[in-house]
Amino acid sequence: MNAIQLISITLLSALAAHAQVIMPGRCPKPAVQENFDAARVNTKATYASHTALIISYIVQSMPSGTMNSPLVFPVPPLQYLGTWYDIQRLPHAFQKGECCTATYSLKSPGVVGVLNRELLADGSINSISGSATAKNPSEPAKLQVSFFENTPPAPYWVLSTDYDNYSLVYSCTDLGVLHVEFAWILSRKPTLPEETLEELHSTLSSIGVRVDKLLTTDQDAAFCSAMQQ
Repeated sequence: MNAIQLISITLLSALAAHAQVIMPGRCPKPAVQENFDAARVNTKATYASHTALIISYIVQSMPSGTMNSPLVFPVPPLQYLGTWYDIQRLPHAFQKGECCTATYSLKSPGVVGVLNRELLADGSINSISGSATAKNPSEPAKLQVSFFENTPPAPYWVLSTDYDNYSLVYSCTDLGVLHVEFAWILSRKPTLPEETLEELHSTLSSIGVRVDKLLTTDQDAAFCSAMQQ
């Protein structure tokens, strides 16, 4: 047994103990979302709120007797981002709760803020914040996420999304002759239609992901009510 095999077996044992999904060989290179735009508008989630805000601003900005006068006013910035609900995921050590959400914000041009939250078994809410950037501007769907200083970023590839309903995210790290992989199926709502899940499962299966290993996150409204406080 050579050194690489010994190291791989050691890593396999350690990761398996933490319920990570380890597969033989190197990471696959799946296709990602074409023309991905991390600042794209989430039309269904933002249209009504931004319209109301604009109308409110118009009304408040109009002096008496100027109903027929042209107005110039700033329009609030429309951004994709916002909150996604975790529907299913591959098991991993750093996400143990339920009611999990990921909220994205635009920190600066090219930098996306990340806030992950979950409800733990003891009733407390665990959260962690970080940032995501695209290493190569020509491949904007291949993000790298960092949560701690002085630690290497983790790949965060958006394989597929329609921006308004679902997002399929994949991450993989090579470990010698093995690789450890992660996957998340996210939704703008706490539920996702079964036909959409089946389509996303098919995408994951096509790159060798064990969809039978996916865990379903509890997003029941009553159970997750603490997350709204």
